[in-house]
Amino acid sequence: MFYNRIKFLRKQKGYTQKYIATILNVSQATYSKYERGMIAVPVFYIKILSKIYNTSTDYLLGLTDDPKPHPPKK
Repeated sequence: MFYNRIKFLRKQKGYTQKYIATILNVSQATYSKYERGMIAVPVFYIKILSKIYNTSTDYLLGLTDDPKPHPPKK
């Protein structure tokens, strides 16, 4: 599910794999493997992806179907 969501959100924003890979400081080939579920995405990158796509890590991980981000902690 995670892999489908990061691909869907990337395409929805009009971003290329290369663009996201550059932000994460990985190769486009590595990012492509993340989207295809061939390798695990480090937790640190999941946090960054949630900020890029303005959603929660729970949504990316399939723990909720609500894409709204959580309110910031005080």
